[in-house]
Amino acid sequence: MTGRGKGGKGLGKGGAKRHRKVKLGVLKVFLENVIRDAVTYTEHAKRKTVTAMDVVYALKRQGRTLYGFGG
Repeated sequence: MTGRGKGGKGLGKGGAKRHRKVKLGVLKVFLENVIRDAVTYTEHAKRKTVTAMDVVYALKRQGRTLYGFGG
């Protein structure tokens, strides 16, 4: 029981499952925002295919510039 704090028995997941859910939730929101912006660029250009440049511009708009893909 040493090194586990007050009353800890070392049973259970230690919150790892909850942390995974939080991480997945954050990732889902981030991807929704990026994809929404990329699709907006695609629709504005009257295209049906989302290009890599649409994603690059969407990321740049959100302040997360991605280098190496032109633009």
